[in-house]
Amino acid sequence: MARLKLDIPEQLPFATELEVRVGDVNYGGHLGNDAVLGLLHEARIRFLASLGYQEVDVEGYGTIMGDAAIVYKNQAFRGDRLRVEVGTMDFTGSGCDVVYRMTRLADGAVIALAKTGIVVFDYERGRPVRWPAAALTAFGGTE
Repeated sequence: MARLKLDIPEQLPFATELEVRVGDVNYGGHLGNDAVLGLLHEARIRFLASLGYQEVDVEGYGTIMGDAAIVYKNQAFRGDRLRVEVGTMDFTGSGCDVVYRMTRLADGAVIALAKTGIVVFDYERGRPVRWPAAALTAFGGTE
C-alpha cells in the first residue's frame, strides 16, 4: 500500500497550544485519530481568529471543508501539551489547503502532519465563491 505523504513547510505563521483531554483518548490508551481532527479544528478556528475571521464569516462568506488528510507520526497521551502550527498553501480561486504540524511540547516529537482543504462558501446560495480580495491577502494567497 502506498503511504500518504504531506509536504508541510518548515515554517508556519501561526501556533497554538492544546492539551490532550481524557475524551481524546481511545481504547488503545492514546490520542484517537478522530480526536486529532477535532484538535486540528480548534487550531484552525484560532488561526482564523488571529486573522480577524470566523469559519462562518470570511468577508461575509463561510468556509466549508472539502477534504482532510492526516499522517500520524507518534502517539500522544492524556495530559500531553501539544503545539499545533498552522499555515496555508495551494490556493485556488475559491479555496486553499490549511496545513498543520502537531508536536508534543515535552520532547518535540511530531505527533501528526495534516492538511484540510477549505473552500470559501456562500451558505445562502449553497455554492463556493471566489476568494474576497482582503481575505485572500490575509490568508497569504495571491491573485
